[in-house]
Amino acid sequence: MNKSTDGQALFLKKMRQHRLAVRTARITVLILFLLLWELCANAGVIDSFIFSSPSRIALCFWEMVTDRSIFLHIGVTLYETIASFLLVTFSSILIAVLLWCSRIVSEILEPYLVVLNSLPKSALAPLLIVWLGATPVTIIVAGMSVAVFGSIMNLYTSFITVDREKIKLIYTLHGSRRHALFKVVLPSCIPVIISSMKVNIGLCLVGVVIGEFLAARSGLGYLIIYSSQVFKMDWLIMSIVLLCIMAMGLYAVIGAVEKLYQKRF
Repeated sequence: MNKSTDGQALFLKKMRQHRLAVRTARITVLILFLLLWELCANAGVIDSFIFSSPSRIALCFWEMVTDRSIFLHIGVTLYETIASFLLVTFSSILIAVLLWCSRIVSEILEPYLVVLNSLPKSALAPLLIVWLGATPVTIIVAGMSVAVFGSIMNLYTSFITVDREKIKLIYTLHGSRRHALFKVVLPSCIPVIISSMKVNIGLCLVGVVIGEFLAARSGLGYLIIYSSQVFKMDWLIMSIVLLCIMAMGLYAVIGAVEKLYQKRF
C-alpha cells in the first residue's frame, strides 16, 4: 500500500515538473524572440519602420491606452466575435437536432452543407455588404459564415453515431424520440459540442476580422487595414498581437468550461 502511494506521489511530482518545464520553455522562447527582435531593430539588422520592435509596439499601445481609443477597437471586435460565436453555437445545435430528427431532410441538405462549408468565406463578405450594408450585423454574419456550416456537419455526425443500443433501450421503455434526444443523444455529445466550441471561437474571430476589413469603422480588423494604408506598422503589428492575445483568452475560457464539465461529470 505504501509502495503504491509512494509511486503515485512520485508520478504526480514528475508530471508537475514536466508541466513546469514546458511552461518555462515556452516563456523562455517568447522572451528570447522578443529580445532578438528588439536587438535586431536597434542594430539596424532589420528596418524598424517596416518590422517595428517590441518597445515601439508597447509605446504605441500605451499611447492608445491613454487616449482610450484602443478600448473601442478591442471592445467592438470582442463584442462581434462573442455575438457570432453564441449565434453559431445555438444555430448549429438547433439545425443538427433538426437534421437528426428528419433523415429525409438531412439527406437533402447534406450536399448543400458540404458545398457551403467548402466555399471560401472571404468570397461571401462583399455579397453580405451589398445585402446587409456596412453595419455590425454584416460583420457578425460574416463571423458566423466561417464556422456555422462545419459546426453543423460535425455535430450532426456525432448525433448519428451515438450508441444505438442506448437509443433502443429508450424506445423499449416506451420513450419517445424527444426522450432519446434529451436523455441519450445530447448528453453523449456534450464533449463534442465543447470541442466544436473551442474550434468555433477561433473561426468566428477570423470571420469577424475579415468582415471588419471590408465593412467597419472600428475594430482591430479595421485598425489593421487603416494602418497598412497609412504605413503605421506599429499599429498594424500591435493589432495582430492583440488579436493573438484575444484568441488565446477566448480559447482559455472555453477550455475552463470544458475542465469544469469534466470535474462535475
